[in-house]
Amino acid sequence: MSSKTTKITPVTTSMNSLWVSPTQVIQGEGIISQTGKVIARLGQRPLVVGGNHSLKLISSHLKPIFQKFGLTAVFDSYAPDCSETSLKNLSQTSQDHQADLIIGVGGGKALDTAKLLAHQQQLPIVTIPTSGATCAAWTALSNIYSNQGAFQYDVPLSRCPDLLILDYNLIKTAPKRTLVAGIGDAIAKWYEASVSSGNSTATLTIAAVQQARVLRDILLQKSATALDNIGGEDWQEVVNATVLLAGVIGGLGGANCRTVAAHAVHNGLTHISAAHDALHGEKVAYGILVQLRLEEIIQGNQLAVASRQQLLKFYEEIGLPKSLEELGLSQVTLAELRHAAVVTCHPNSDIHRLPFKVSPEQLLSAMVSTLAEN
Repeated sequence: MSSKTTKITPVTTSMNSLWVSPTQVIQGEGIISQTGKVIARLGQRPLVVGGNHSLKLISSHLKPIFQKFGLTAVFDSYAPDCSETSLKNLSQTSQDHQADLIIGVGGGKALDTAKLLAHQQQLPIVTIPTSGATCAAWTALSNIYSNQGAFQYDVPLSRCPDLLILDYNLIKTAPKRTLVAGIGDAIAKWYEASVSSGNSTATLTIAAVQQARVLRDILLQKSATALDNIGGEDWQEVVNATVLLAGVIGGLGGANCRTVAAHAVHNGLTHISAAHDALHGEKVAYGILVQLRLEEIIQGNQLAVASRQQLLKFYEEIGLPKSLEELGLSQVTLAELRHAAVVTCHPNSDIHRLPFKVSPEQLLSAMVSTLAEN
């Protein structure tokens, strides 16, 4: 009886990695005190990265954990910004400390810095948000800015965080304005994903767009009540929406469902120094109105008109900026606005995920007319 050998030819495929979520999410009131064992499994020599305020806030929570589990930690600020300079300085701190774990604490820029540092050093990363202002604690992405706060570029990361700790008691200490900004940042997911990916036939993209619709509805229905009752049930659900669900959408849908014109407008505005006092989500919220205005001007889209009018009422109710003036840019020059428009329309900008072309002149027209009645 003869034997026959079957030759197996390997199939070559292109790899398309999808980073949907952190490895583990721990959430609850005062939950950080119960995370010592999980943190200790990730590393013994953590470097804690954050802003000065967040580091002071978190030290009383983390130091008892470090002492109990025998961890040797150092704390360092990401100042002056989430920039190449800060990353270089923190990289040196990490090497000097022989860090085997990065813990990011604070808002979006602090968490982005910590995530990118961990990515560069090939170390585990824990994120601990101290406000509901962004979904940065969730995502496999970091944005890089200049030392002066102007957006430069973004960096896709090799994975989502290893551990996300969402302690509602920490979030409650943040100014209400940060959650309002987070609502603006999160609700943009629907307006951006629906216009860039609403006609997609890809299963996970469809799922991401539909989750973006759910996110929008949650925020429209619960935000006002949540802001009136910090710490209440609706407040907790809105925090979950801005920090967690918004991240899910970017994870499932990828870049197309994460950033389009609203975030591109934010990026352009960061090149105006007077805009640095506005929070990330406030600029993104204004950017949604600009995007809808572009759909009206360029496409004659009447649904965009109705959506913008709905958002203007919602913004008025919860305190999001509806115009350049409400962003604090009433004194900005036309030359500065034009520069921001040119930056926003850069060839690599996310604004080009819109299903139509946009010129700087059209964008400038939209930027100054977000309050138009029709």
